[in-house]
Amino acid sequence: MTRGRRTDADLLFVGGAVRTGDPARPAATALAVVDGRVAALDADALALRGPATAEVDLSGGAVLPAFGDGHVHPLWGGLELAQAPVRDCTFVDEVVAAVGAFAAAHPGLAWVQGGSYDPTLAAGGLFDARWLDAVVPDRPVYLESSDHHCAWVNSAALQLAGVDRDTPDPPAGSVARRADGEPLGTLVEWTAMELVKRMVPAPDAAAKQAGLRASTAMLAAAGITWAQEAALAPEDVLTYLAAASAGDLAVRVNIALRAEPGEWPAQREPFRAARAEAAGSPWVRARTVKFFADGVVEAGTAALLEPYDDAPHTCGLPVWSPDELAAAVAAFDADGFQVHVHAIGDAGIRAALDAVEHAARVNGPRDRRPVVAHTQVVDPADIPRFASLGVVANVEPLWACLDDCQRDLTMPRLGPRRSAWQYPMRAILDAGGRLSMGSDWPVSSHRPLEGLAVAVTRQTPDGVPPGGWLPAQRLDPATALAAYSAGVAHQAFEDRSWGRVAPGMRADLVWLADDPITVPAAQWPGLAVRGTWLAGVRTAPG
Repeated sequence: MTRGRRTDADLLFVGGAVRTGDPARPAATALAVVDGRVAALDADALALRGPATAEVDLSGGAVLPAFGDGHVHPLWGGLELAQAPVRDCTFVDEVVAAVGAFAAAHPGLAWVQGGSYDPTLAAGGLFDARWLDAVVPDRPVYLESSDHHCAWVNSAALQLAGVDRDTPDPPAGSVARRADGEPLGTLVEWTAMELVKRMVPAPDAAAKQAGLRASTAMLAAAGITWAQEAALAPEDVLTYLAAASAGDLAVRVNIALRAEPGEWPAQREPFRAARAEAAGSPWVRARTVKFFADGVVEAGTAALLEPYDDAPHTCGLPVWSPDELAAAVAAFDADGFQVHVHAIGDAGIRAALDAVEHAARVNGPRDRRPVVAHTQVVDPADIPRFASLGVVANVEPLWACLDDCQRDLTMPRLGPRRSAWQYPMRAILDAGGRLSMGSDWPVSSHRPLEGLAVAVTRQTPDGVPPGGWLPAQRLDPATALAAYSAGVAHQAFEDRSWGRVAPGMRADLVWLADDPITVPAAQWPGLAVRGTWLAGVRTAPG
């Protein structure tokens, strides 16, 4: 309703704290939304109350800028929700039982699939096909580890795929073997996983759309309004567009199209076509290209500058040679794409930074906002390069703690010196770099508050260790919250649209049951998300 020149608020948030994420005005007591944008704060907001205004009583809680997820896999994760439930299993026998029960409940499935089993449950991350044979002897089983860089399969799957003692290890991957040379049942890295995965029936369009409906609803319920879909093919852009047209997306999405070594020159035109296909959608974009520089430390496939402590014969398995990575990054950069590089080890991160530097040198200056995703083991000499090259360091903060994976797999492989270089969030910020955050779900929890608690405390949920792991890298609460909102908005090239609560910004908002600035960070995972709004429209809860 309009009275003279004044427009009444569509929404008015009162009865709690308004945390703006804006250093110039960090807090307010009321927030008014008009036409999907923040219109006013404090008394100016209250003055916009009108007869048609819908009021939201925060009940002592807080409204904040909504979260963005700078690296997540909604399509993969959504499909995984319909597979064998192995994510929360804490013993090998529990995984096996879950697979057996799922297979029995779904006798018509040609393949039994499941995702996100814990790779620390078996010594060295090596799982035996015979353990799965005991419960599913007659159908192939294909499970992916929580980091999605290893697969565990049964004997039927190996036989169907023709993987045997004579199968050579593929480039940048390996087939774990028994003493007699026969495959054990664990496939390490994507190229090895693909030996079996290529036989798995592809999900149909209905399954994909149902998965996106479920997964994006989960993200919205966690307070997220924008997501970086981290690695897909051009045809998946059509899947997303169909979901958007059907009203099945609860978050806005930018898709990263995955480039492959050796194949990338032929991918340039399909990637440009996919970007153009999505250009008119208010929900979906496809303006980023994804590269895997290396694997993961836990599998011994992250690329290191010096050999692994527990395997002095290897420095890991880089997916691209540095020269080819630089050439491909420069080519897609010339096509106007943002680049997004998975880089875990110090050699992988250096190769990614070198590639960005090469692209800037050959293509000239522009606003690139390249992303190095995960940013785990960073040689101290490379920390200033994030700022100088304008690289966004995307970190999954939930991993930055001394959990079982760190103690049992990561640190023994890195040794003490390199272990102390992990997830240097504070150091990158102090050097002038940009930080964004994400979950990498379904690799780990999609809930930002769980990762944010670790970013502030560097502790596990049970408070270990006292004072935090590598405590110099802890973030203060306001900085951590900004990295999961404004930091992701910067990564998305949308920092003038959302990520802060200020007049004129889009009303992407999250309502928490309490004010995280006044609540100890260790309690953040327990804070309920009471509502999420995208451009002033409530997306969760209903």
